[in-house]
Amino acid sequence: MKERMRNPATELRRLLDANELTAGMYVRVHGDHLIAGRKEPVGVDGALEDDDRVRFTQLAGNLYGLSVKRHTGRWEKTPFTGSMTETVEVVCSVMQHLVALY
Repeated sequence: MKERMRNPATELRRLLDANELTAGMYVRVHGDHLIAGRKEPVGVDGALEDDDRVRFTQLAGNLYGLSVKRHTGRWEKTPFTGSMTETVEVVCSVMQHLVALY
């Protein structure tokens, strides 16, 4: 993990855990991206695997862009940008269906 992404990852985890809708989501770092998702059962044995849902891309300082994972596995940028707090608020309001437990 890039050292400069350690604090943003901790902040994102704190913000997600503070909301009932997003509590329990994992956060992982991939380059300049913070990826949040859930562990979901897959296959006949129900083994838990990562299911990435949303991606926060650090654009500059405390400015983040928000992307969503498509059914094709590719990331699609959204028009939403803002601070970490603002982008988490967007996820909790506009994108509830993407982060809710199935």
